[in-house]
Amino acid sequence: MSERDPTAMHQASNYNLREEIKEYWSMRAATFDAQPGHEIFSETERAAWHALFERHFGKGDGRKALDLASGTGVISHLMHDLGFVVTGMDWSEAMLEKARAKSKQRGSNIRFLLGDAECTLEDDDSYDVIVTRHLVWTLVDPAAAFREWFRVLKPGGKLLIVDGDFVSPTWASKFNKAMTGFLETLGLRKPVEAAAHMQTHQDILARVHFSNGAQAKEVKAMLCQTGFDPIVVDFDLKKIHSAQKKHISFAKGLERGAQHRYAICAQKPISDGA
Repeated sequence: MSERDPTAMHQASNYNLREEIKEYWSMRAATFDAQPGHEIFSETERAAWHALFERHFGKGDGRKALDLASGTGVISHLMHDLGFVVTGMDWSEAMLEKARAKSKQRGSNIRFLLGDAECTLEDDDSYDVIVTRHLVWTLVDPAAAFREWFRVLKPGGKLLIVDGDFVSPTWASKFNKAMTGFLETLGLRKPVEAAAHMQTHQDILARVHFSNGAQAKEVKAMLCQTGFDPIVVDFDLKKIHSAQKKHISFAKGLERGAQHRYAICAQKPISDGA
């Protein structure tokens, strides 16, 4: 029996994982907008997102924006509010169906495409800005994705990654776990059965590149290797998180506040010599 090509085996493994991720988010589409942190639940939060985007991108002024892993179009609409000509791309048709319905209801002219964030098939130098929210931590091959995003950005164009380490335990997650166990021991709280999708989530998480958590330092280093320069790491997301906490439990609010969350703005140099 001949030996199998290790590269082919790796590619097949990635393909299977990528399909699992695609199916997982398609399954989550039905309830995606019901969760704080996904949909916008207040004008205060909307204003905070607008401020973040303006801080790094400025006003849209008709510039072309690509929202990768656009889901139901939440970030696409925020960018549209600021005057960008927006294309949202997602590989889940279930997500895109919701995004298109929302766009029609709101009368926006956002273009939503079925596509892969790691291989967009978009033209070279075709977008002024690219934005992603909570995508990088799920990537199978972030180095390849970053090269792809570099390719489709115009010289001088900017990429904004809004993400975090949602894996590493924090003081808040440890405290909540201990309190839950204590209350269950006293009979003051009934054990809560984990949602059906959580096991799938954990199985997928164990196999993505950032299975130990997407730390800003590592993401920045990979962006630097890709050729982005300058790169700015922005940890000032307090106004967004403060607005979101009003719509979640106290315990979840503690955990969210303690997590390593960030925005990274990376620019494609205007020329190779820049």
